[in-house]
Amino acid sequence: MRSKHALLPALLLAFALASAQLVFAQAADPLPSWNDGPAKSAITGFVATVTDRNSKSFIPMEERIAAFDNDGTLWAEKPVYFQLFFAIDRVKALAPEHPEWKTREPFASILKGDLKTALQEGDKALLDIVMATHSGMTIAEFEKLVKDWIATARHPQTKMLYTQMVYQPMLELLDYMRANGFKTFIVSGGGIEFMRPWTEAVYGIPPEQVVGSSTKTKYEMRPDGPVLVRLPQIDLIDDKAGKPVGINLHIGRRPVAAFGNSDGDQQMLEWTTAGPGARLALLVRHTDAKREYAYDKGAENALAEAKEKGWTVVDMQQDWKVIYPKAK
Repeated sequence: MRSKHALLPALLLAFALASAQLVFAQAADPLPSWNDGPAKSAITGFVATVTDRNSKSFIPMEERIAAFDNDGTLWAEKPVYFQLFFAIDRVKALAPEHPEWKTREPFASILKGDLKTALQEGDKALLDIVMATHSGMTIAEFEKLVKDWIATARHPQTKMLYTQMVYQPMLELLDYMRANGFKTFIVSGGGIEFMRPWTEAVYGIPPEQVVGSSTKTKYEMRPDGPVLVRLPQIDLIDDKAGKPVGINLHIGRRPVAAFGNSDGDQQMLEWTTAGPGARLALLVRHTDAKREYAYDKGAENALAEAKEKGWTVVDMQQDWKVIYPKAK
């Protein structure tokens, strides 16, 4: 009996410590890089409501799909999309094999360092650049090129690695959503095979949960085994109206939450909020010229619809305490 009585205080202390730890965990801010305000409240309020089994808006875990755009939503996108920087570096690397590029646009201007002239033809120029630099190789070969580039390439203005220019508040949001039973997907206009090699390490999003623009591929049997070869043909442009198509093709469920920053994400947010029950649509607005960039160009229509329909708009300058993670 004496031994049992002696254990009682220790057991009570252990119980008290465990209870205190639980209370602390519950009280801890899941989004510490977000300032208190309407945007943060909209996120936490939505999550609390749809994960409460007693709520009329409860969403079963298997239906908790959250779709995130990448460029401008999870990482920076200025002065141009980061995948274009990759393509430009590939043009320079491949130039010795293509002497005709010295006089052929958009390659001639790229090799002269004149990106503005190179992109004068808009989407056609981009398509020419991507097809020339992203095709004619196996999936494995392209993956290695991306991994090697993303590990060493640096942004021309900040001199940071591109994977250091991800948004700390959005990394916290990804973790918060997953901690509450959401399955997080990237749904981006960027190339699916460009993103898949690094998204798991950077965002915690595995390759099978990445939806993006894609080229056609074909199966080949070679002497050393079967391969998939990237062809110079577009399969899907996962942007604007292509995003709901990509979601249906790769995910098979309509998201209940969607996060974007531009007109390219507008249809994804429309598709998400058109579903029944509680829904969350959020736009990241770039308003911080000092810590990142300030611009609305390319987001005017989405911002207008956000105002009309009550979508949540994040003001980066006002809502985020920090932009990028601390350097390790």
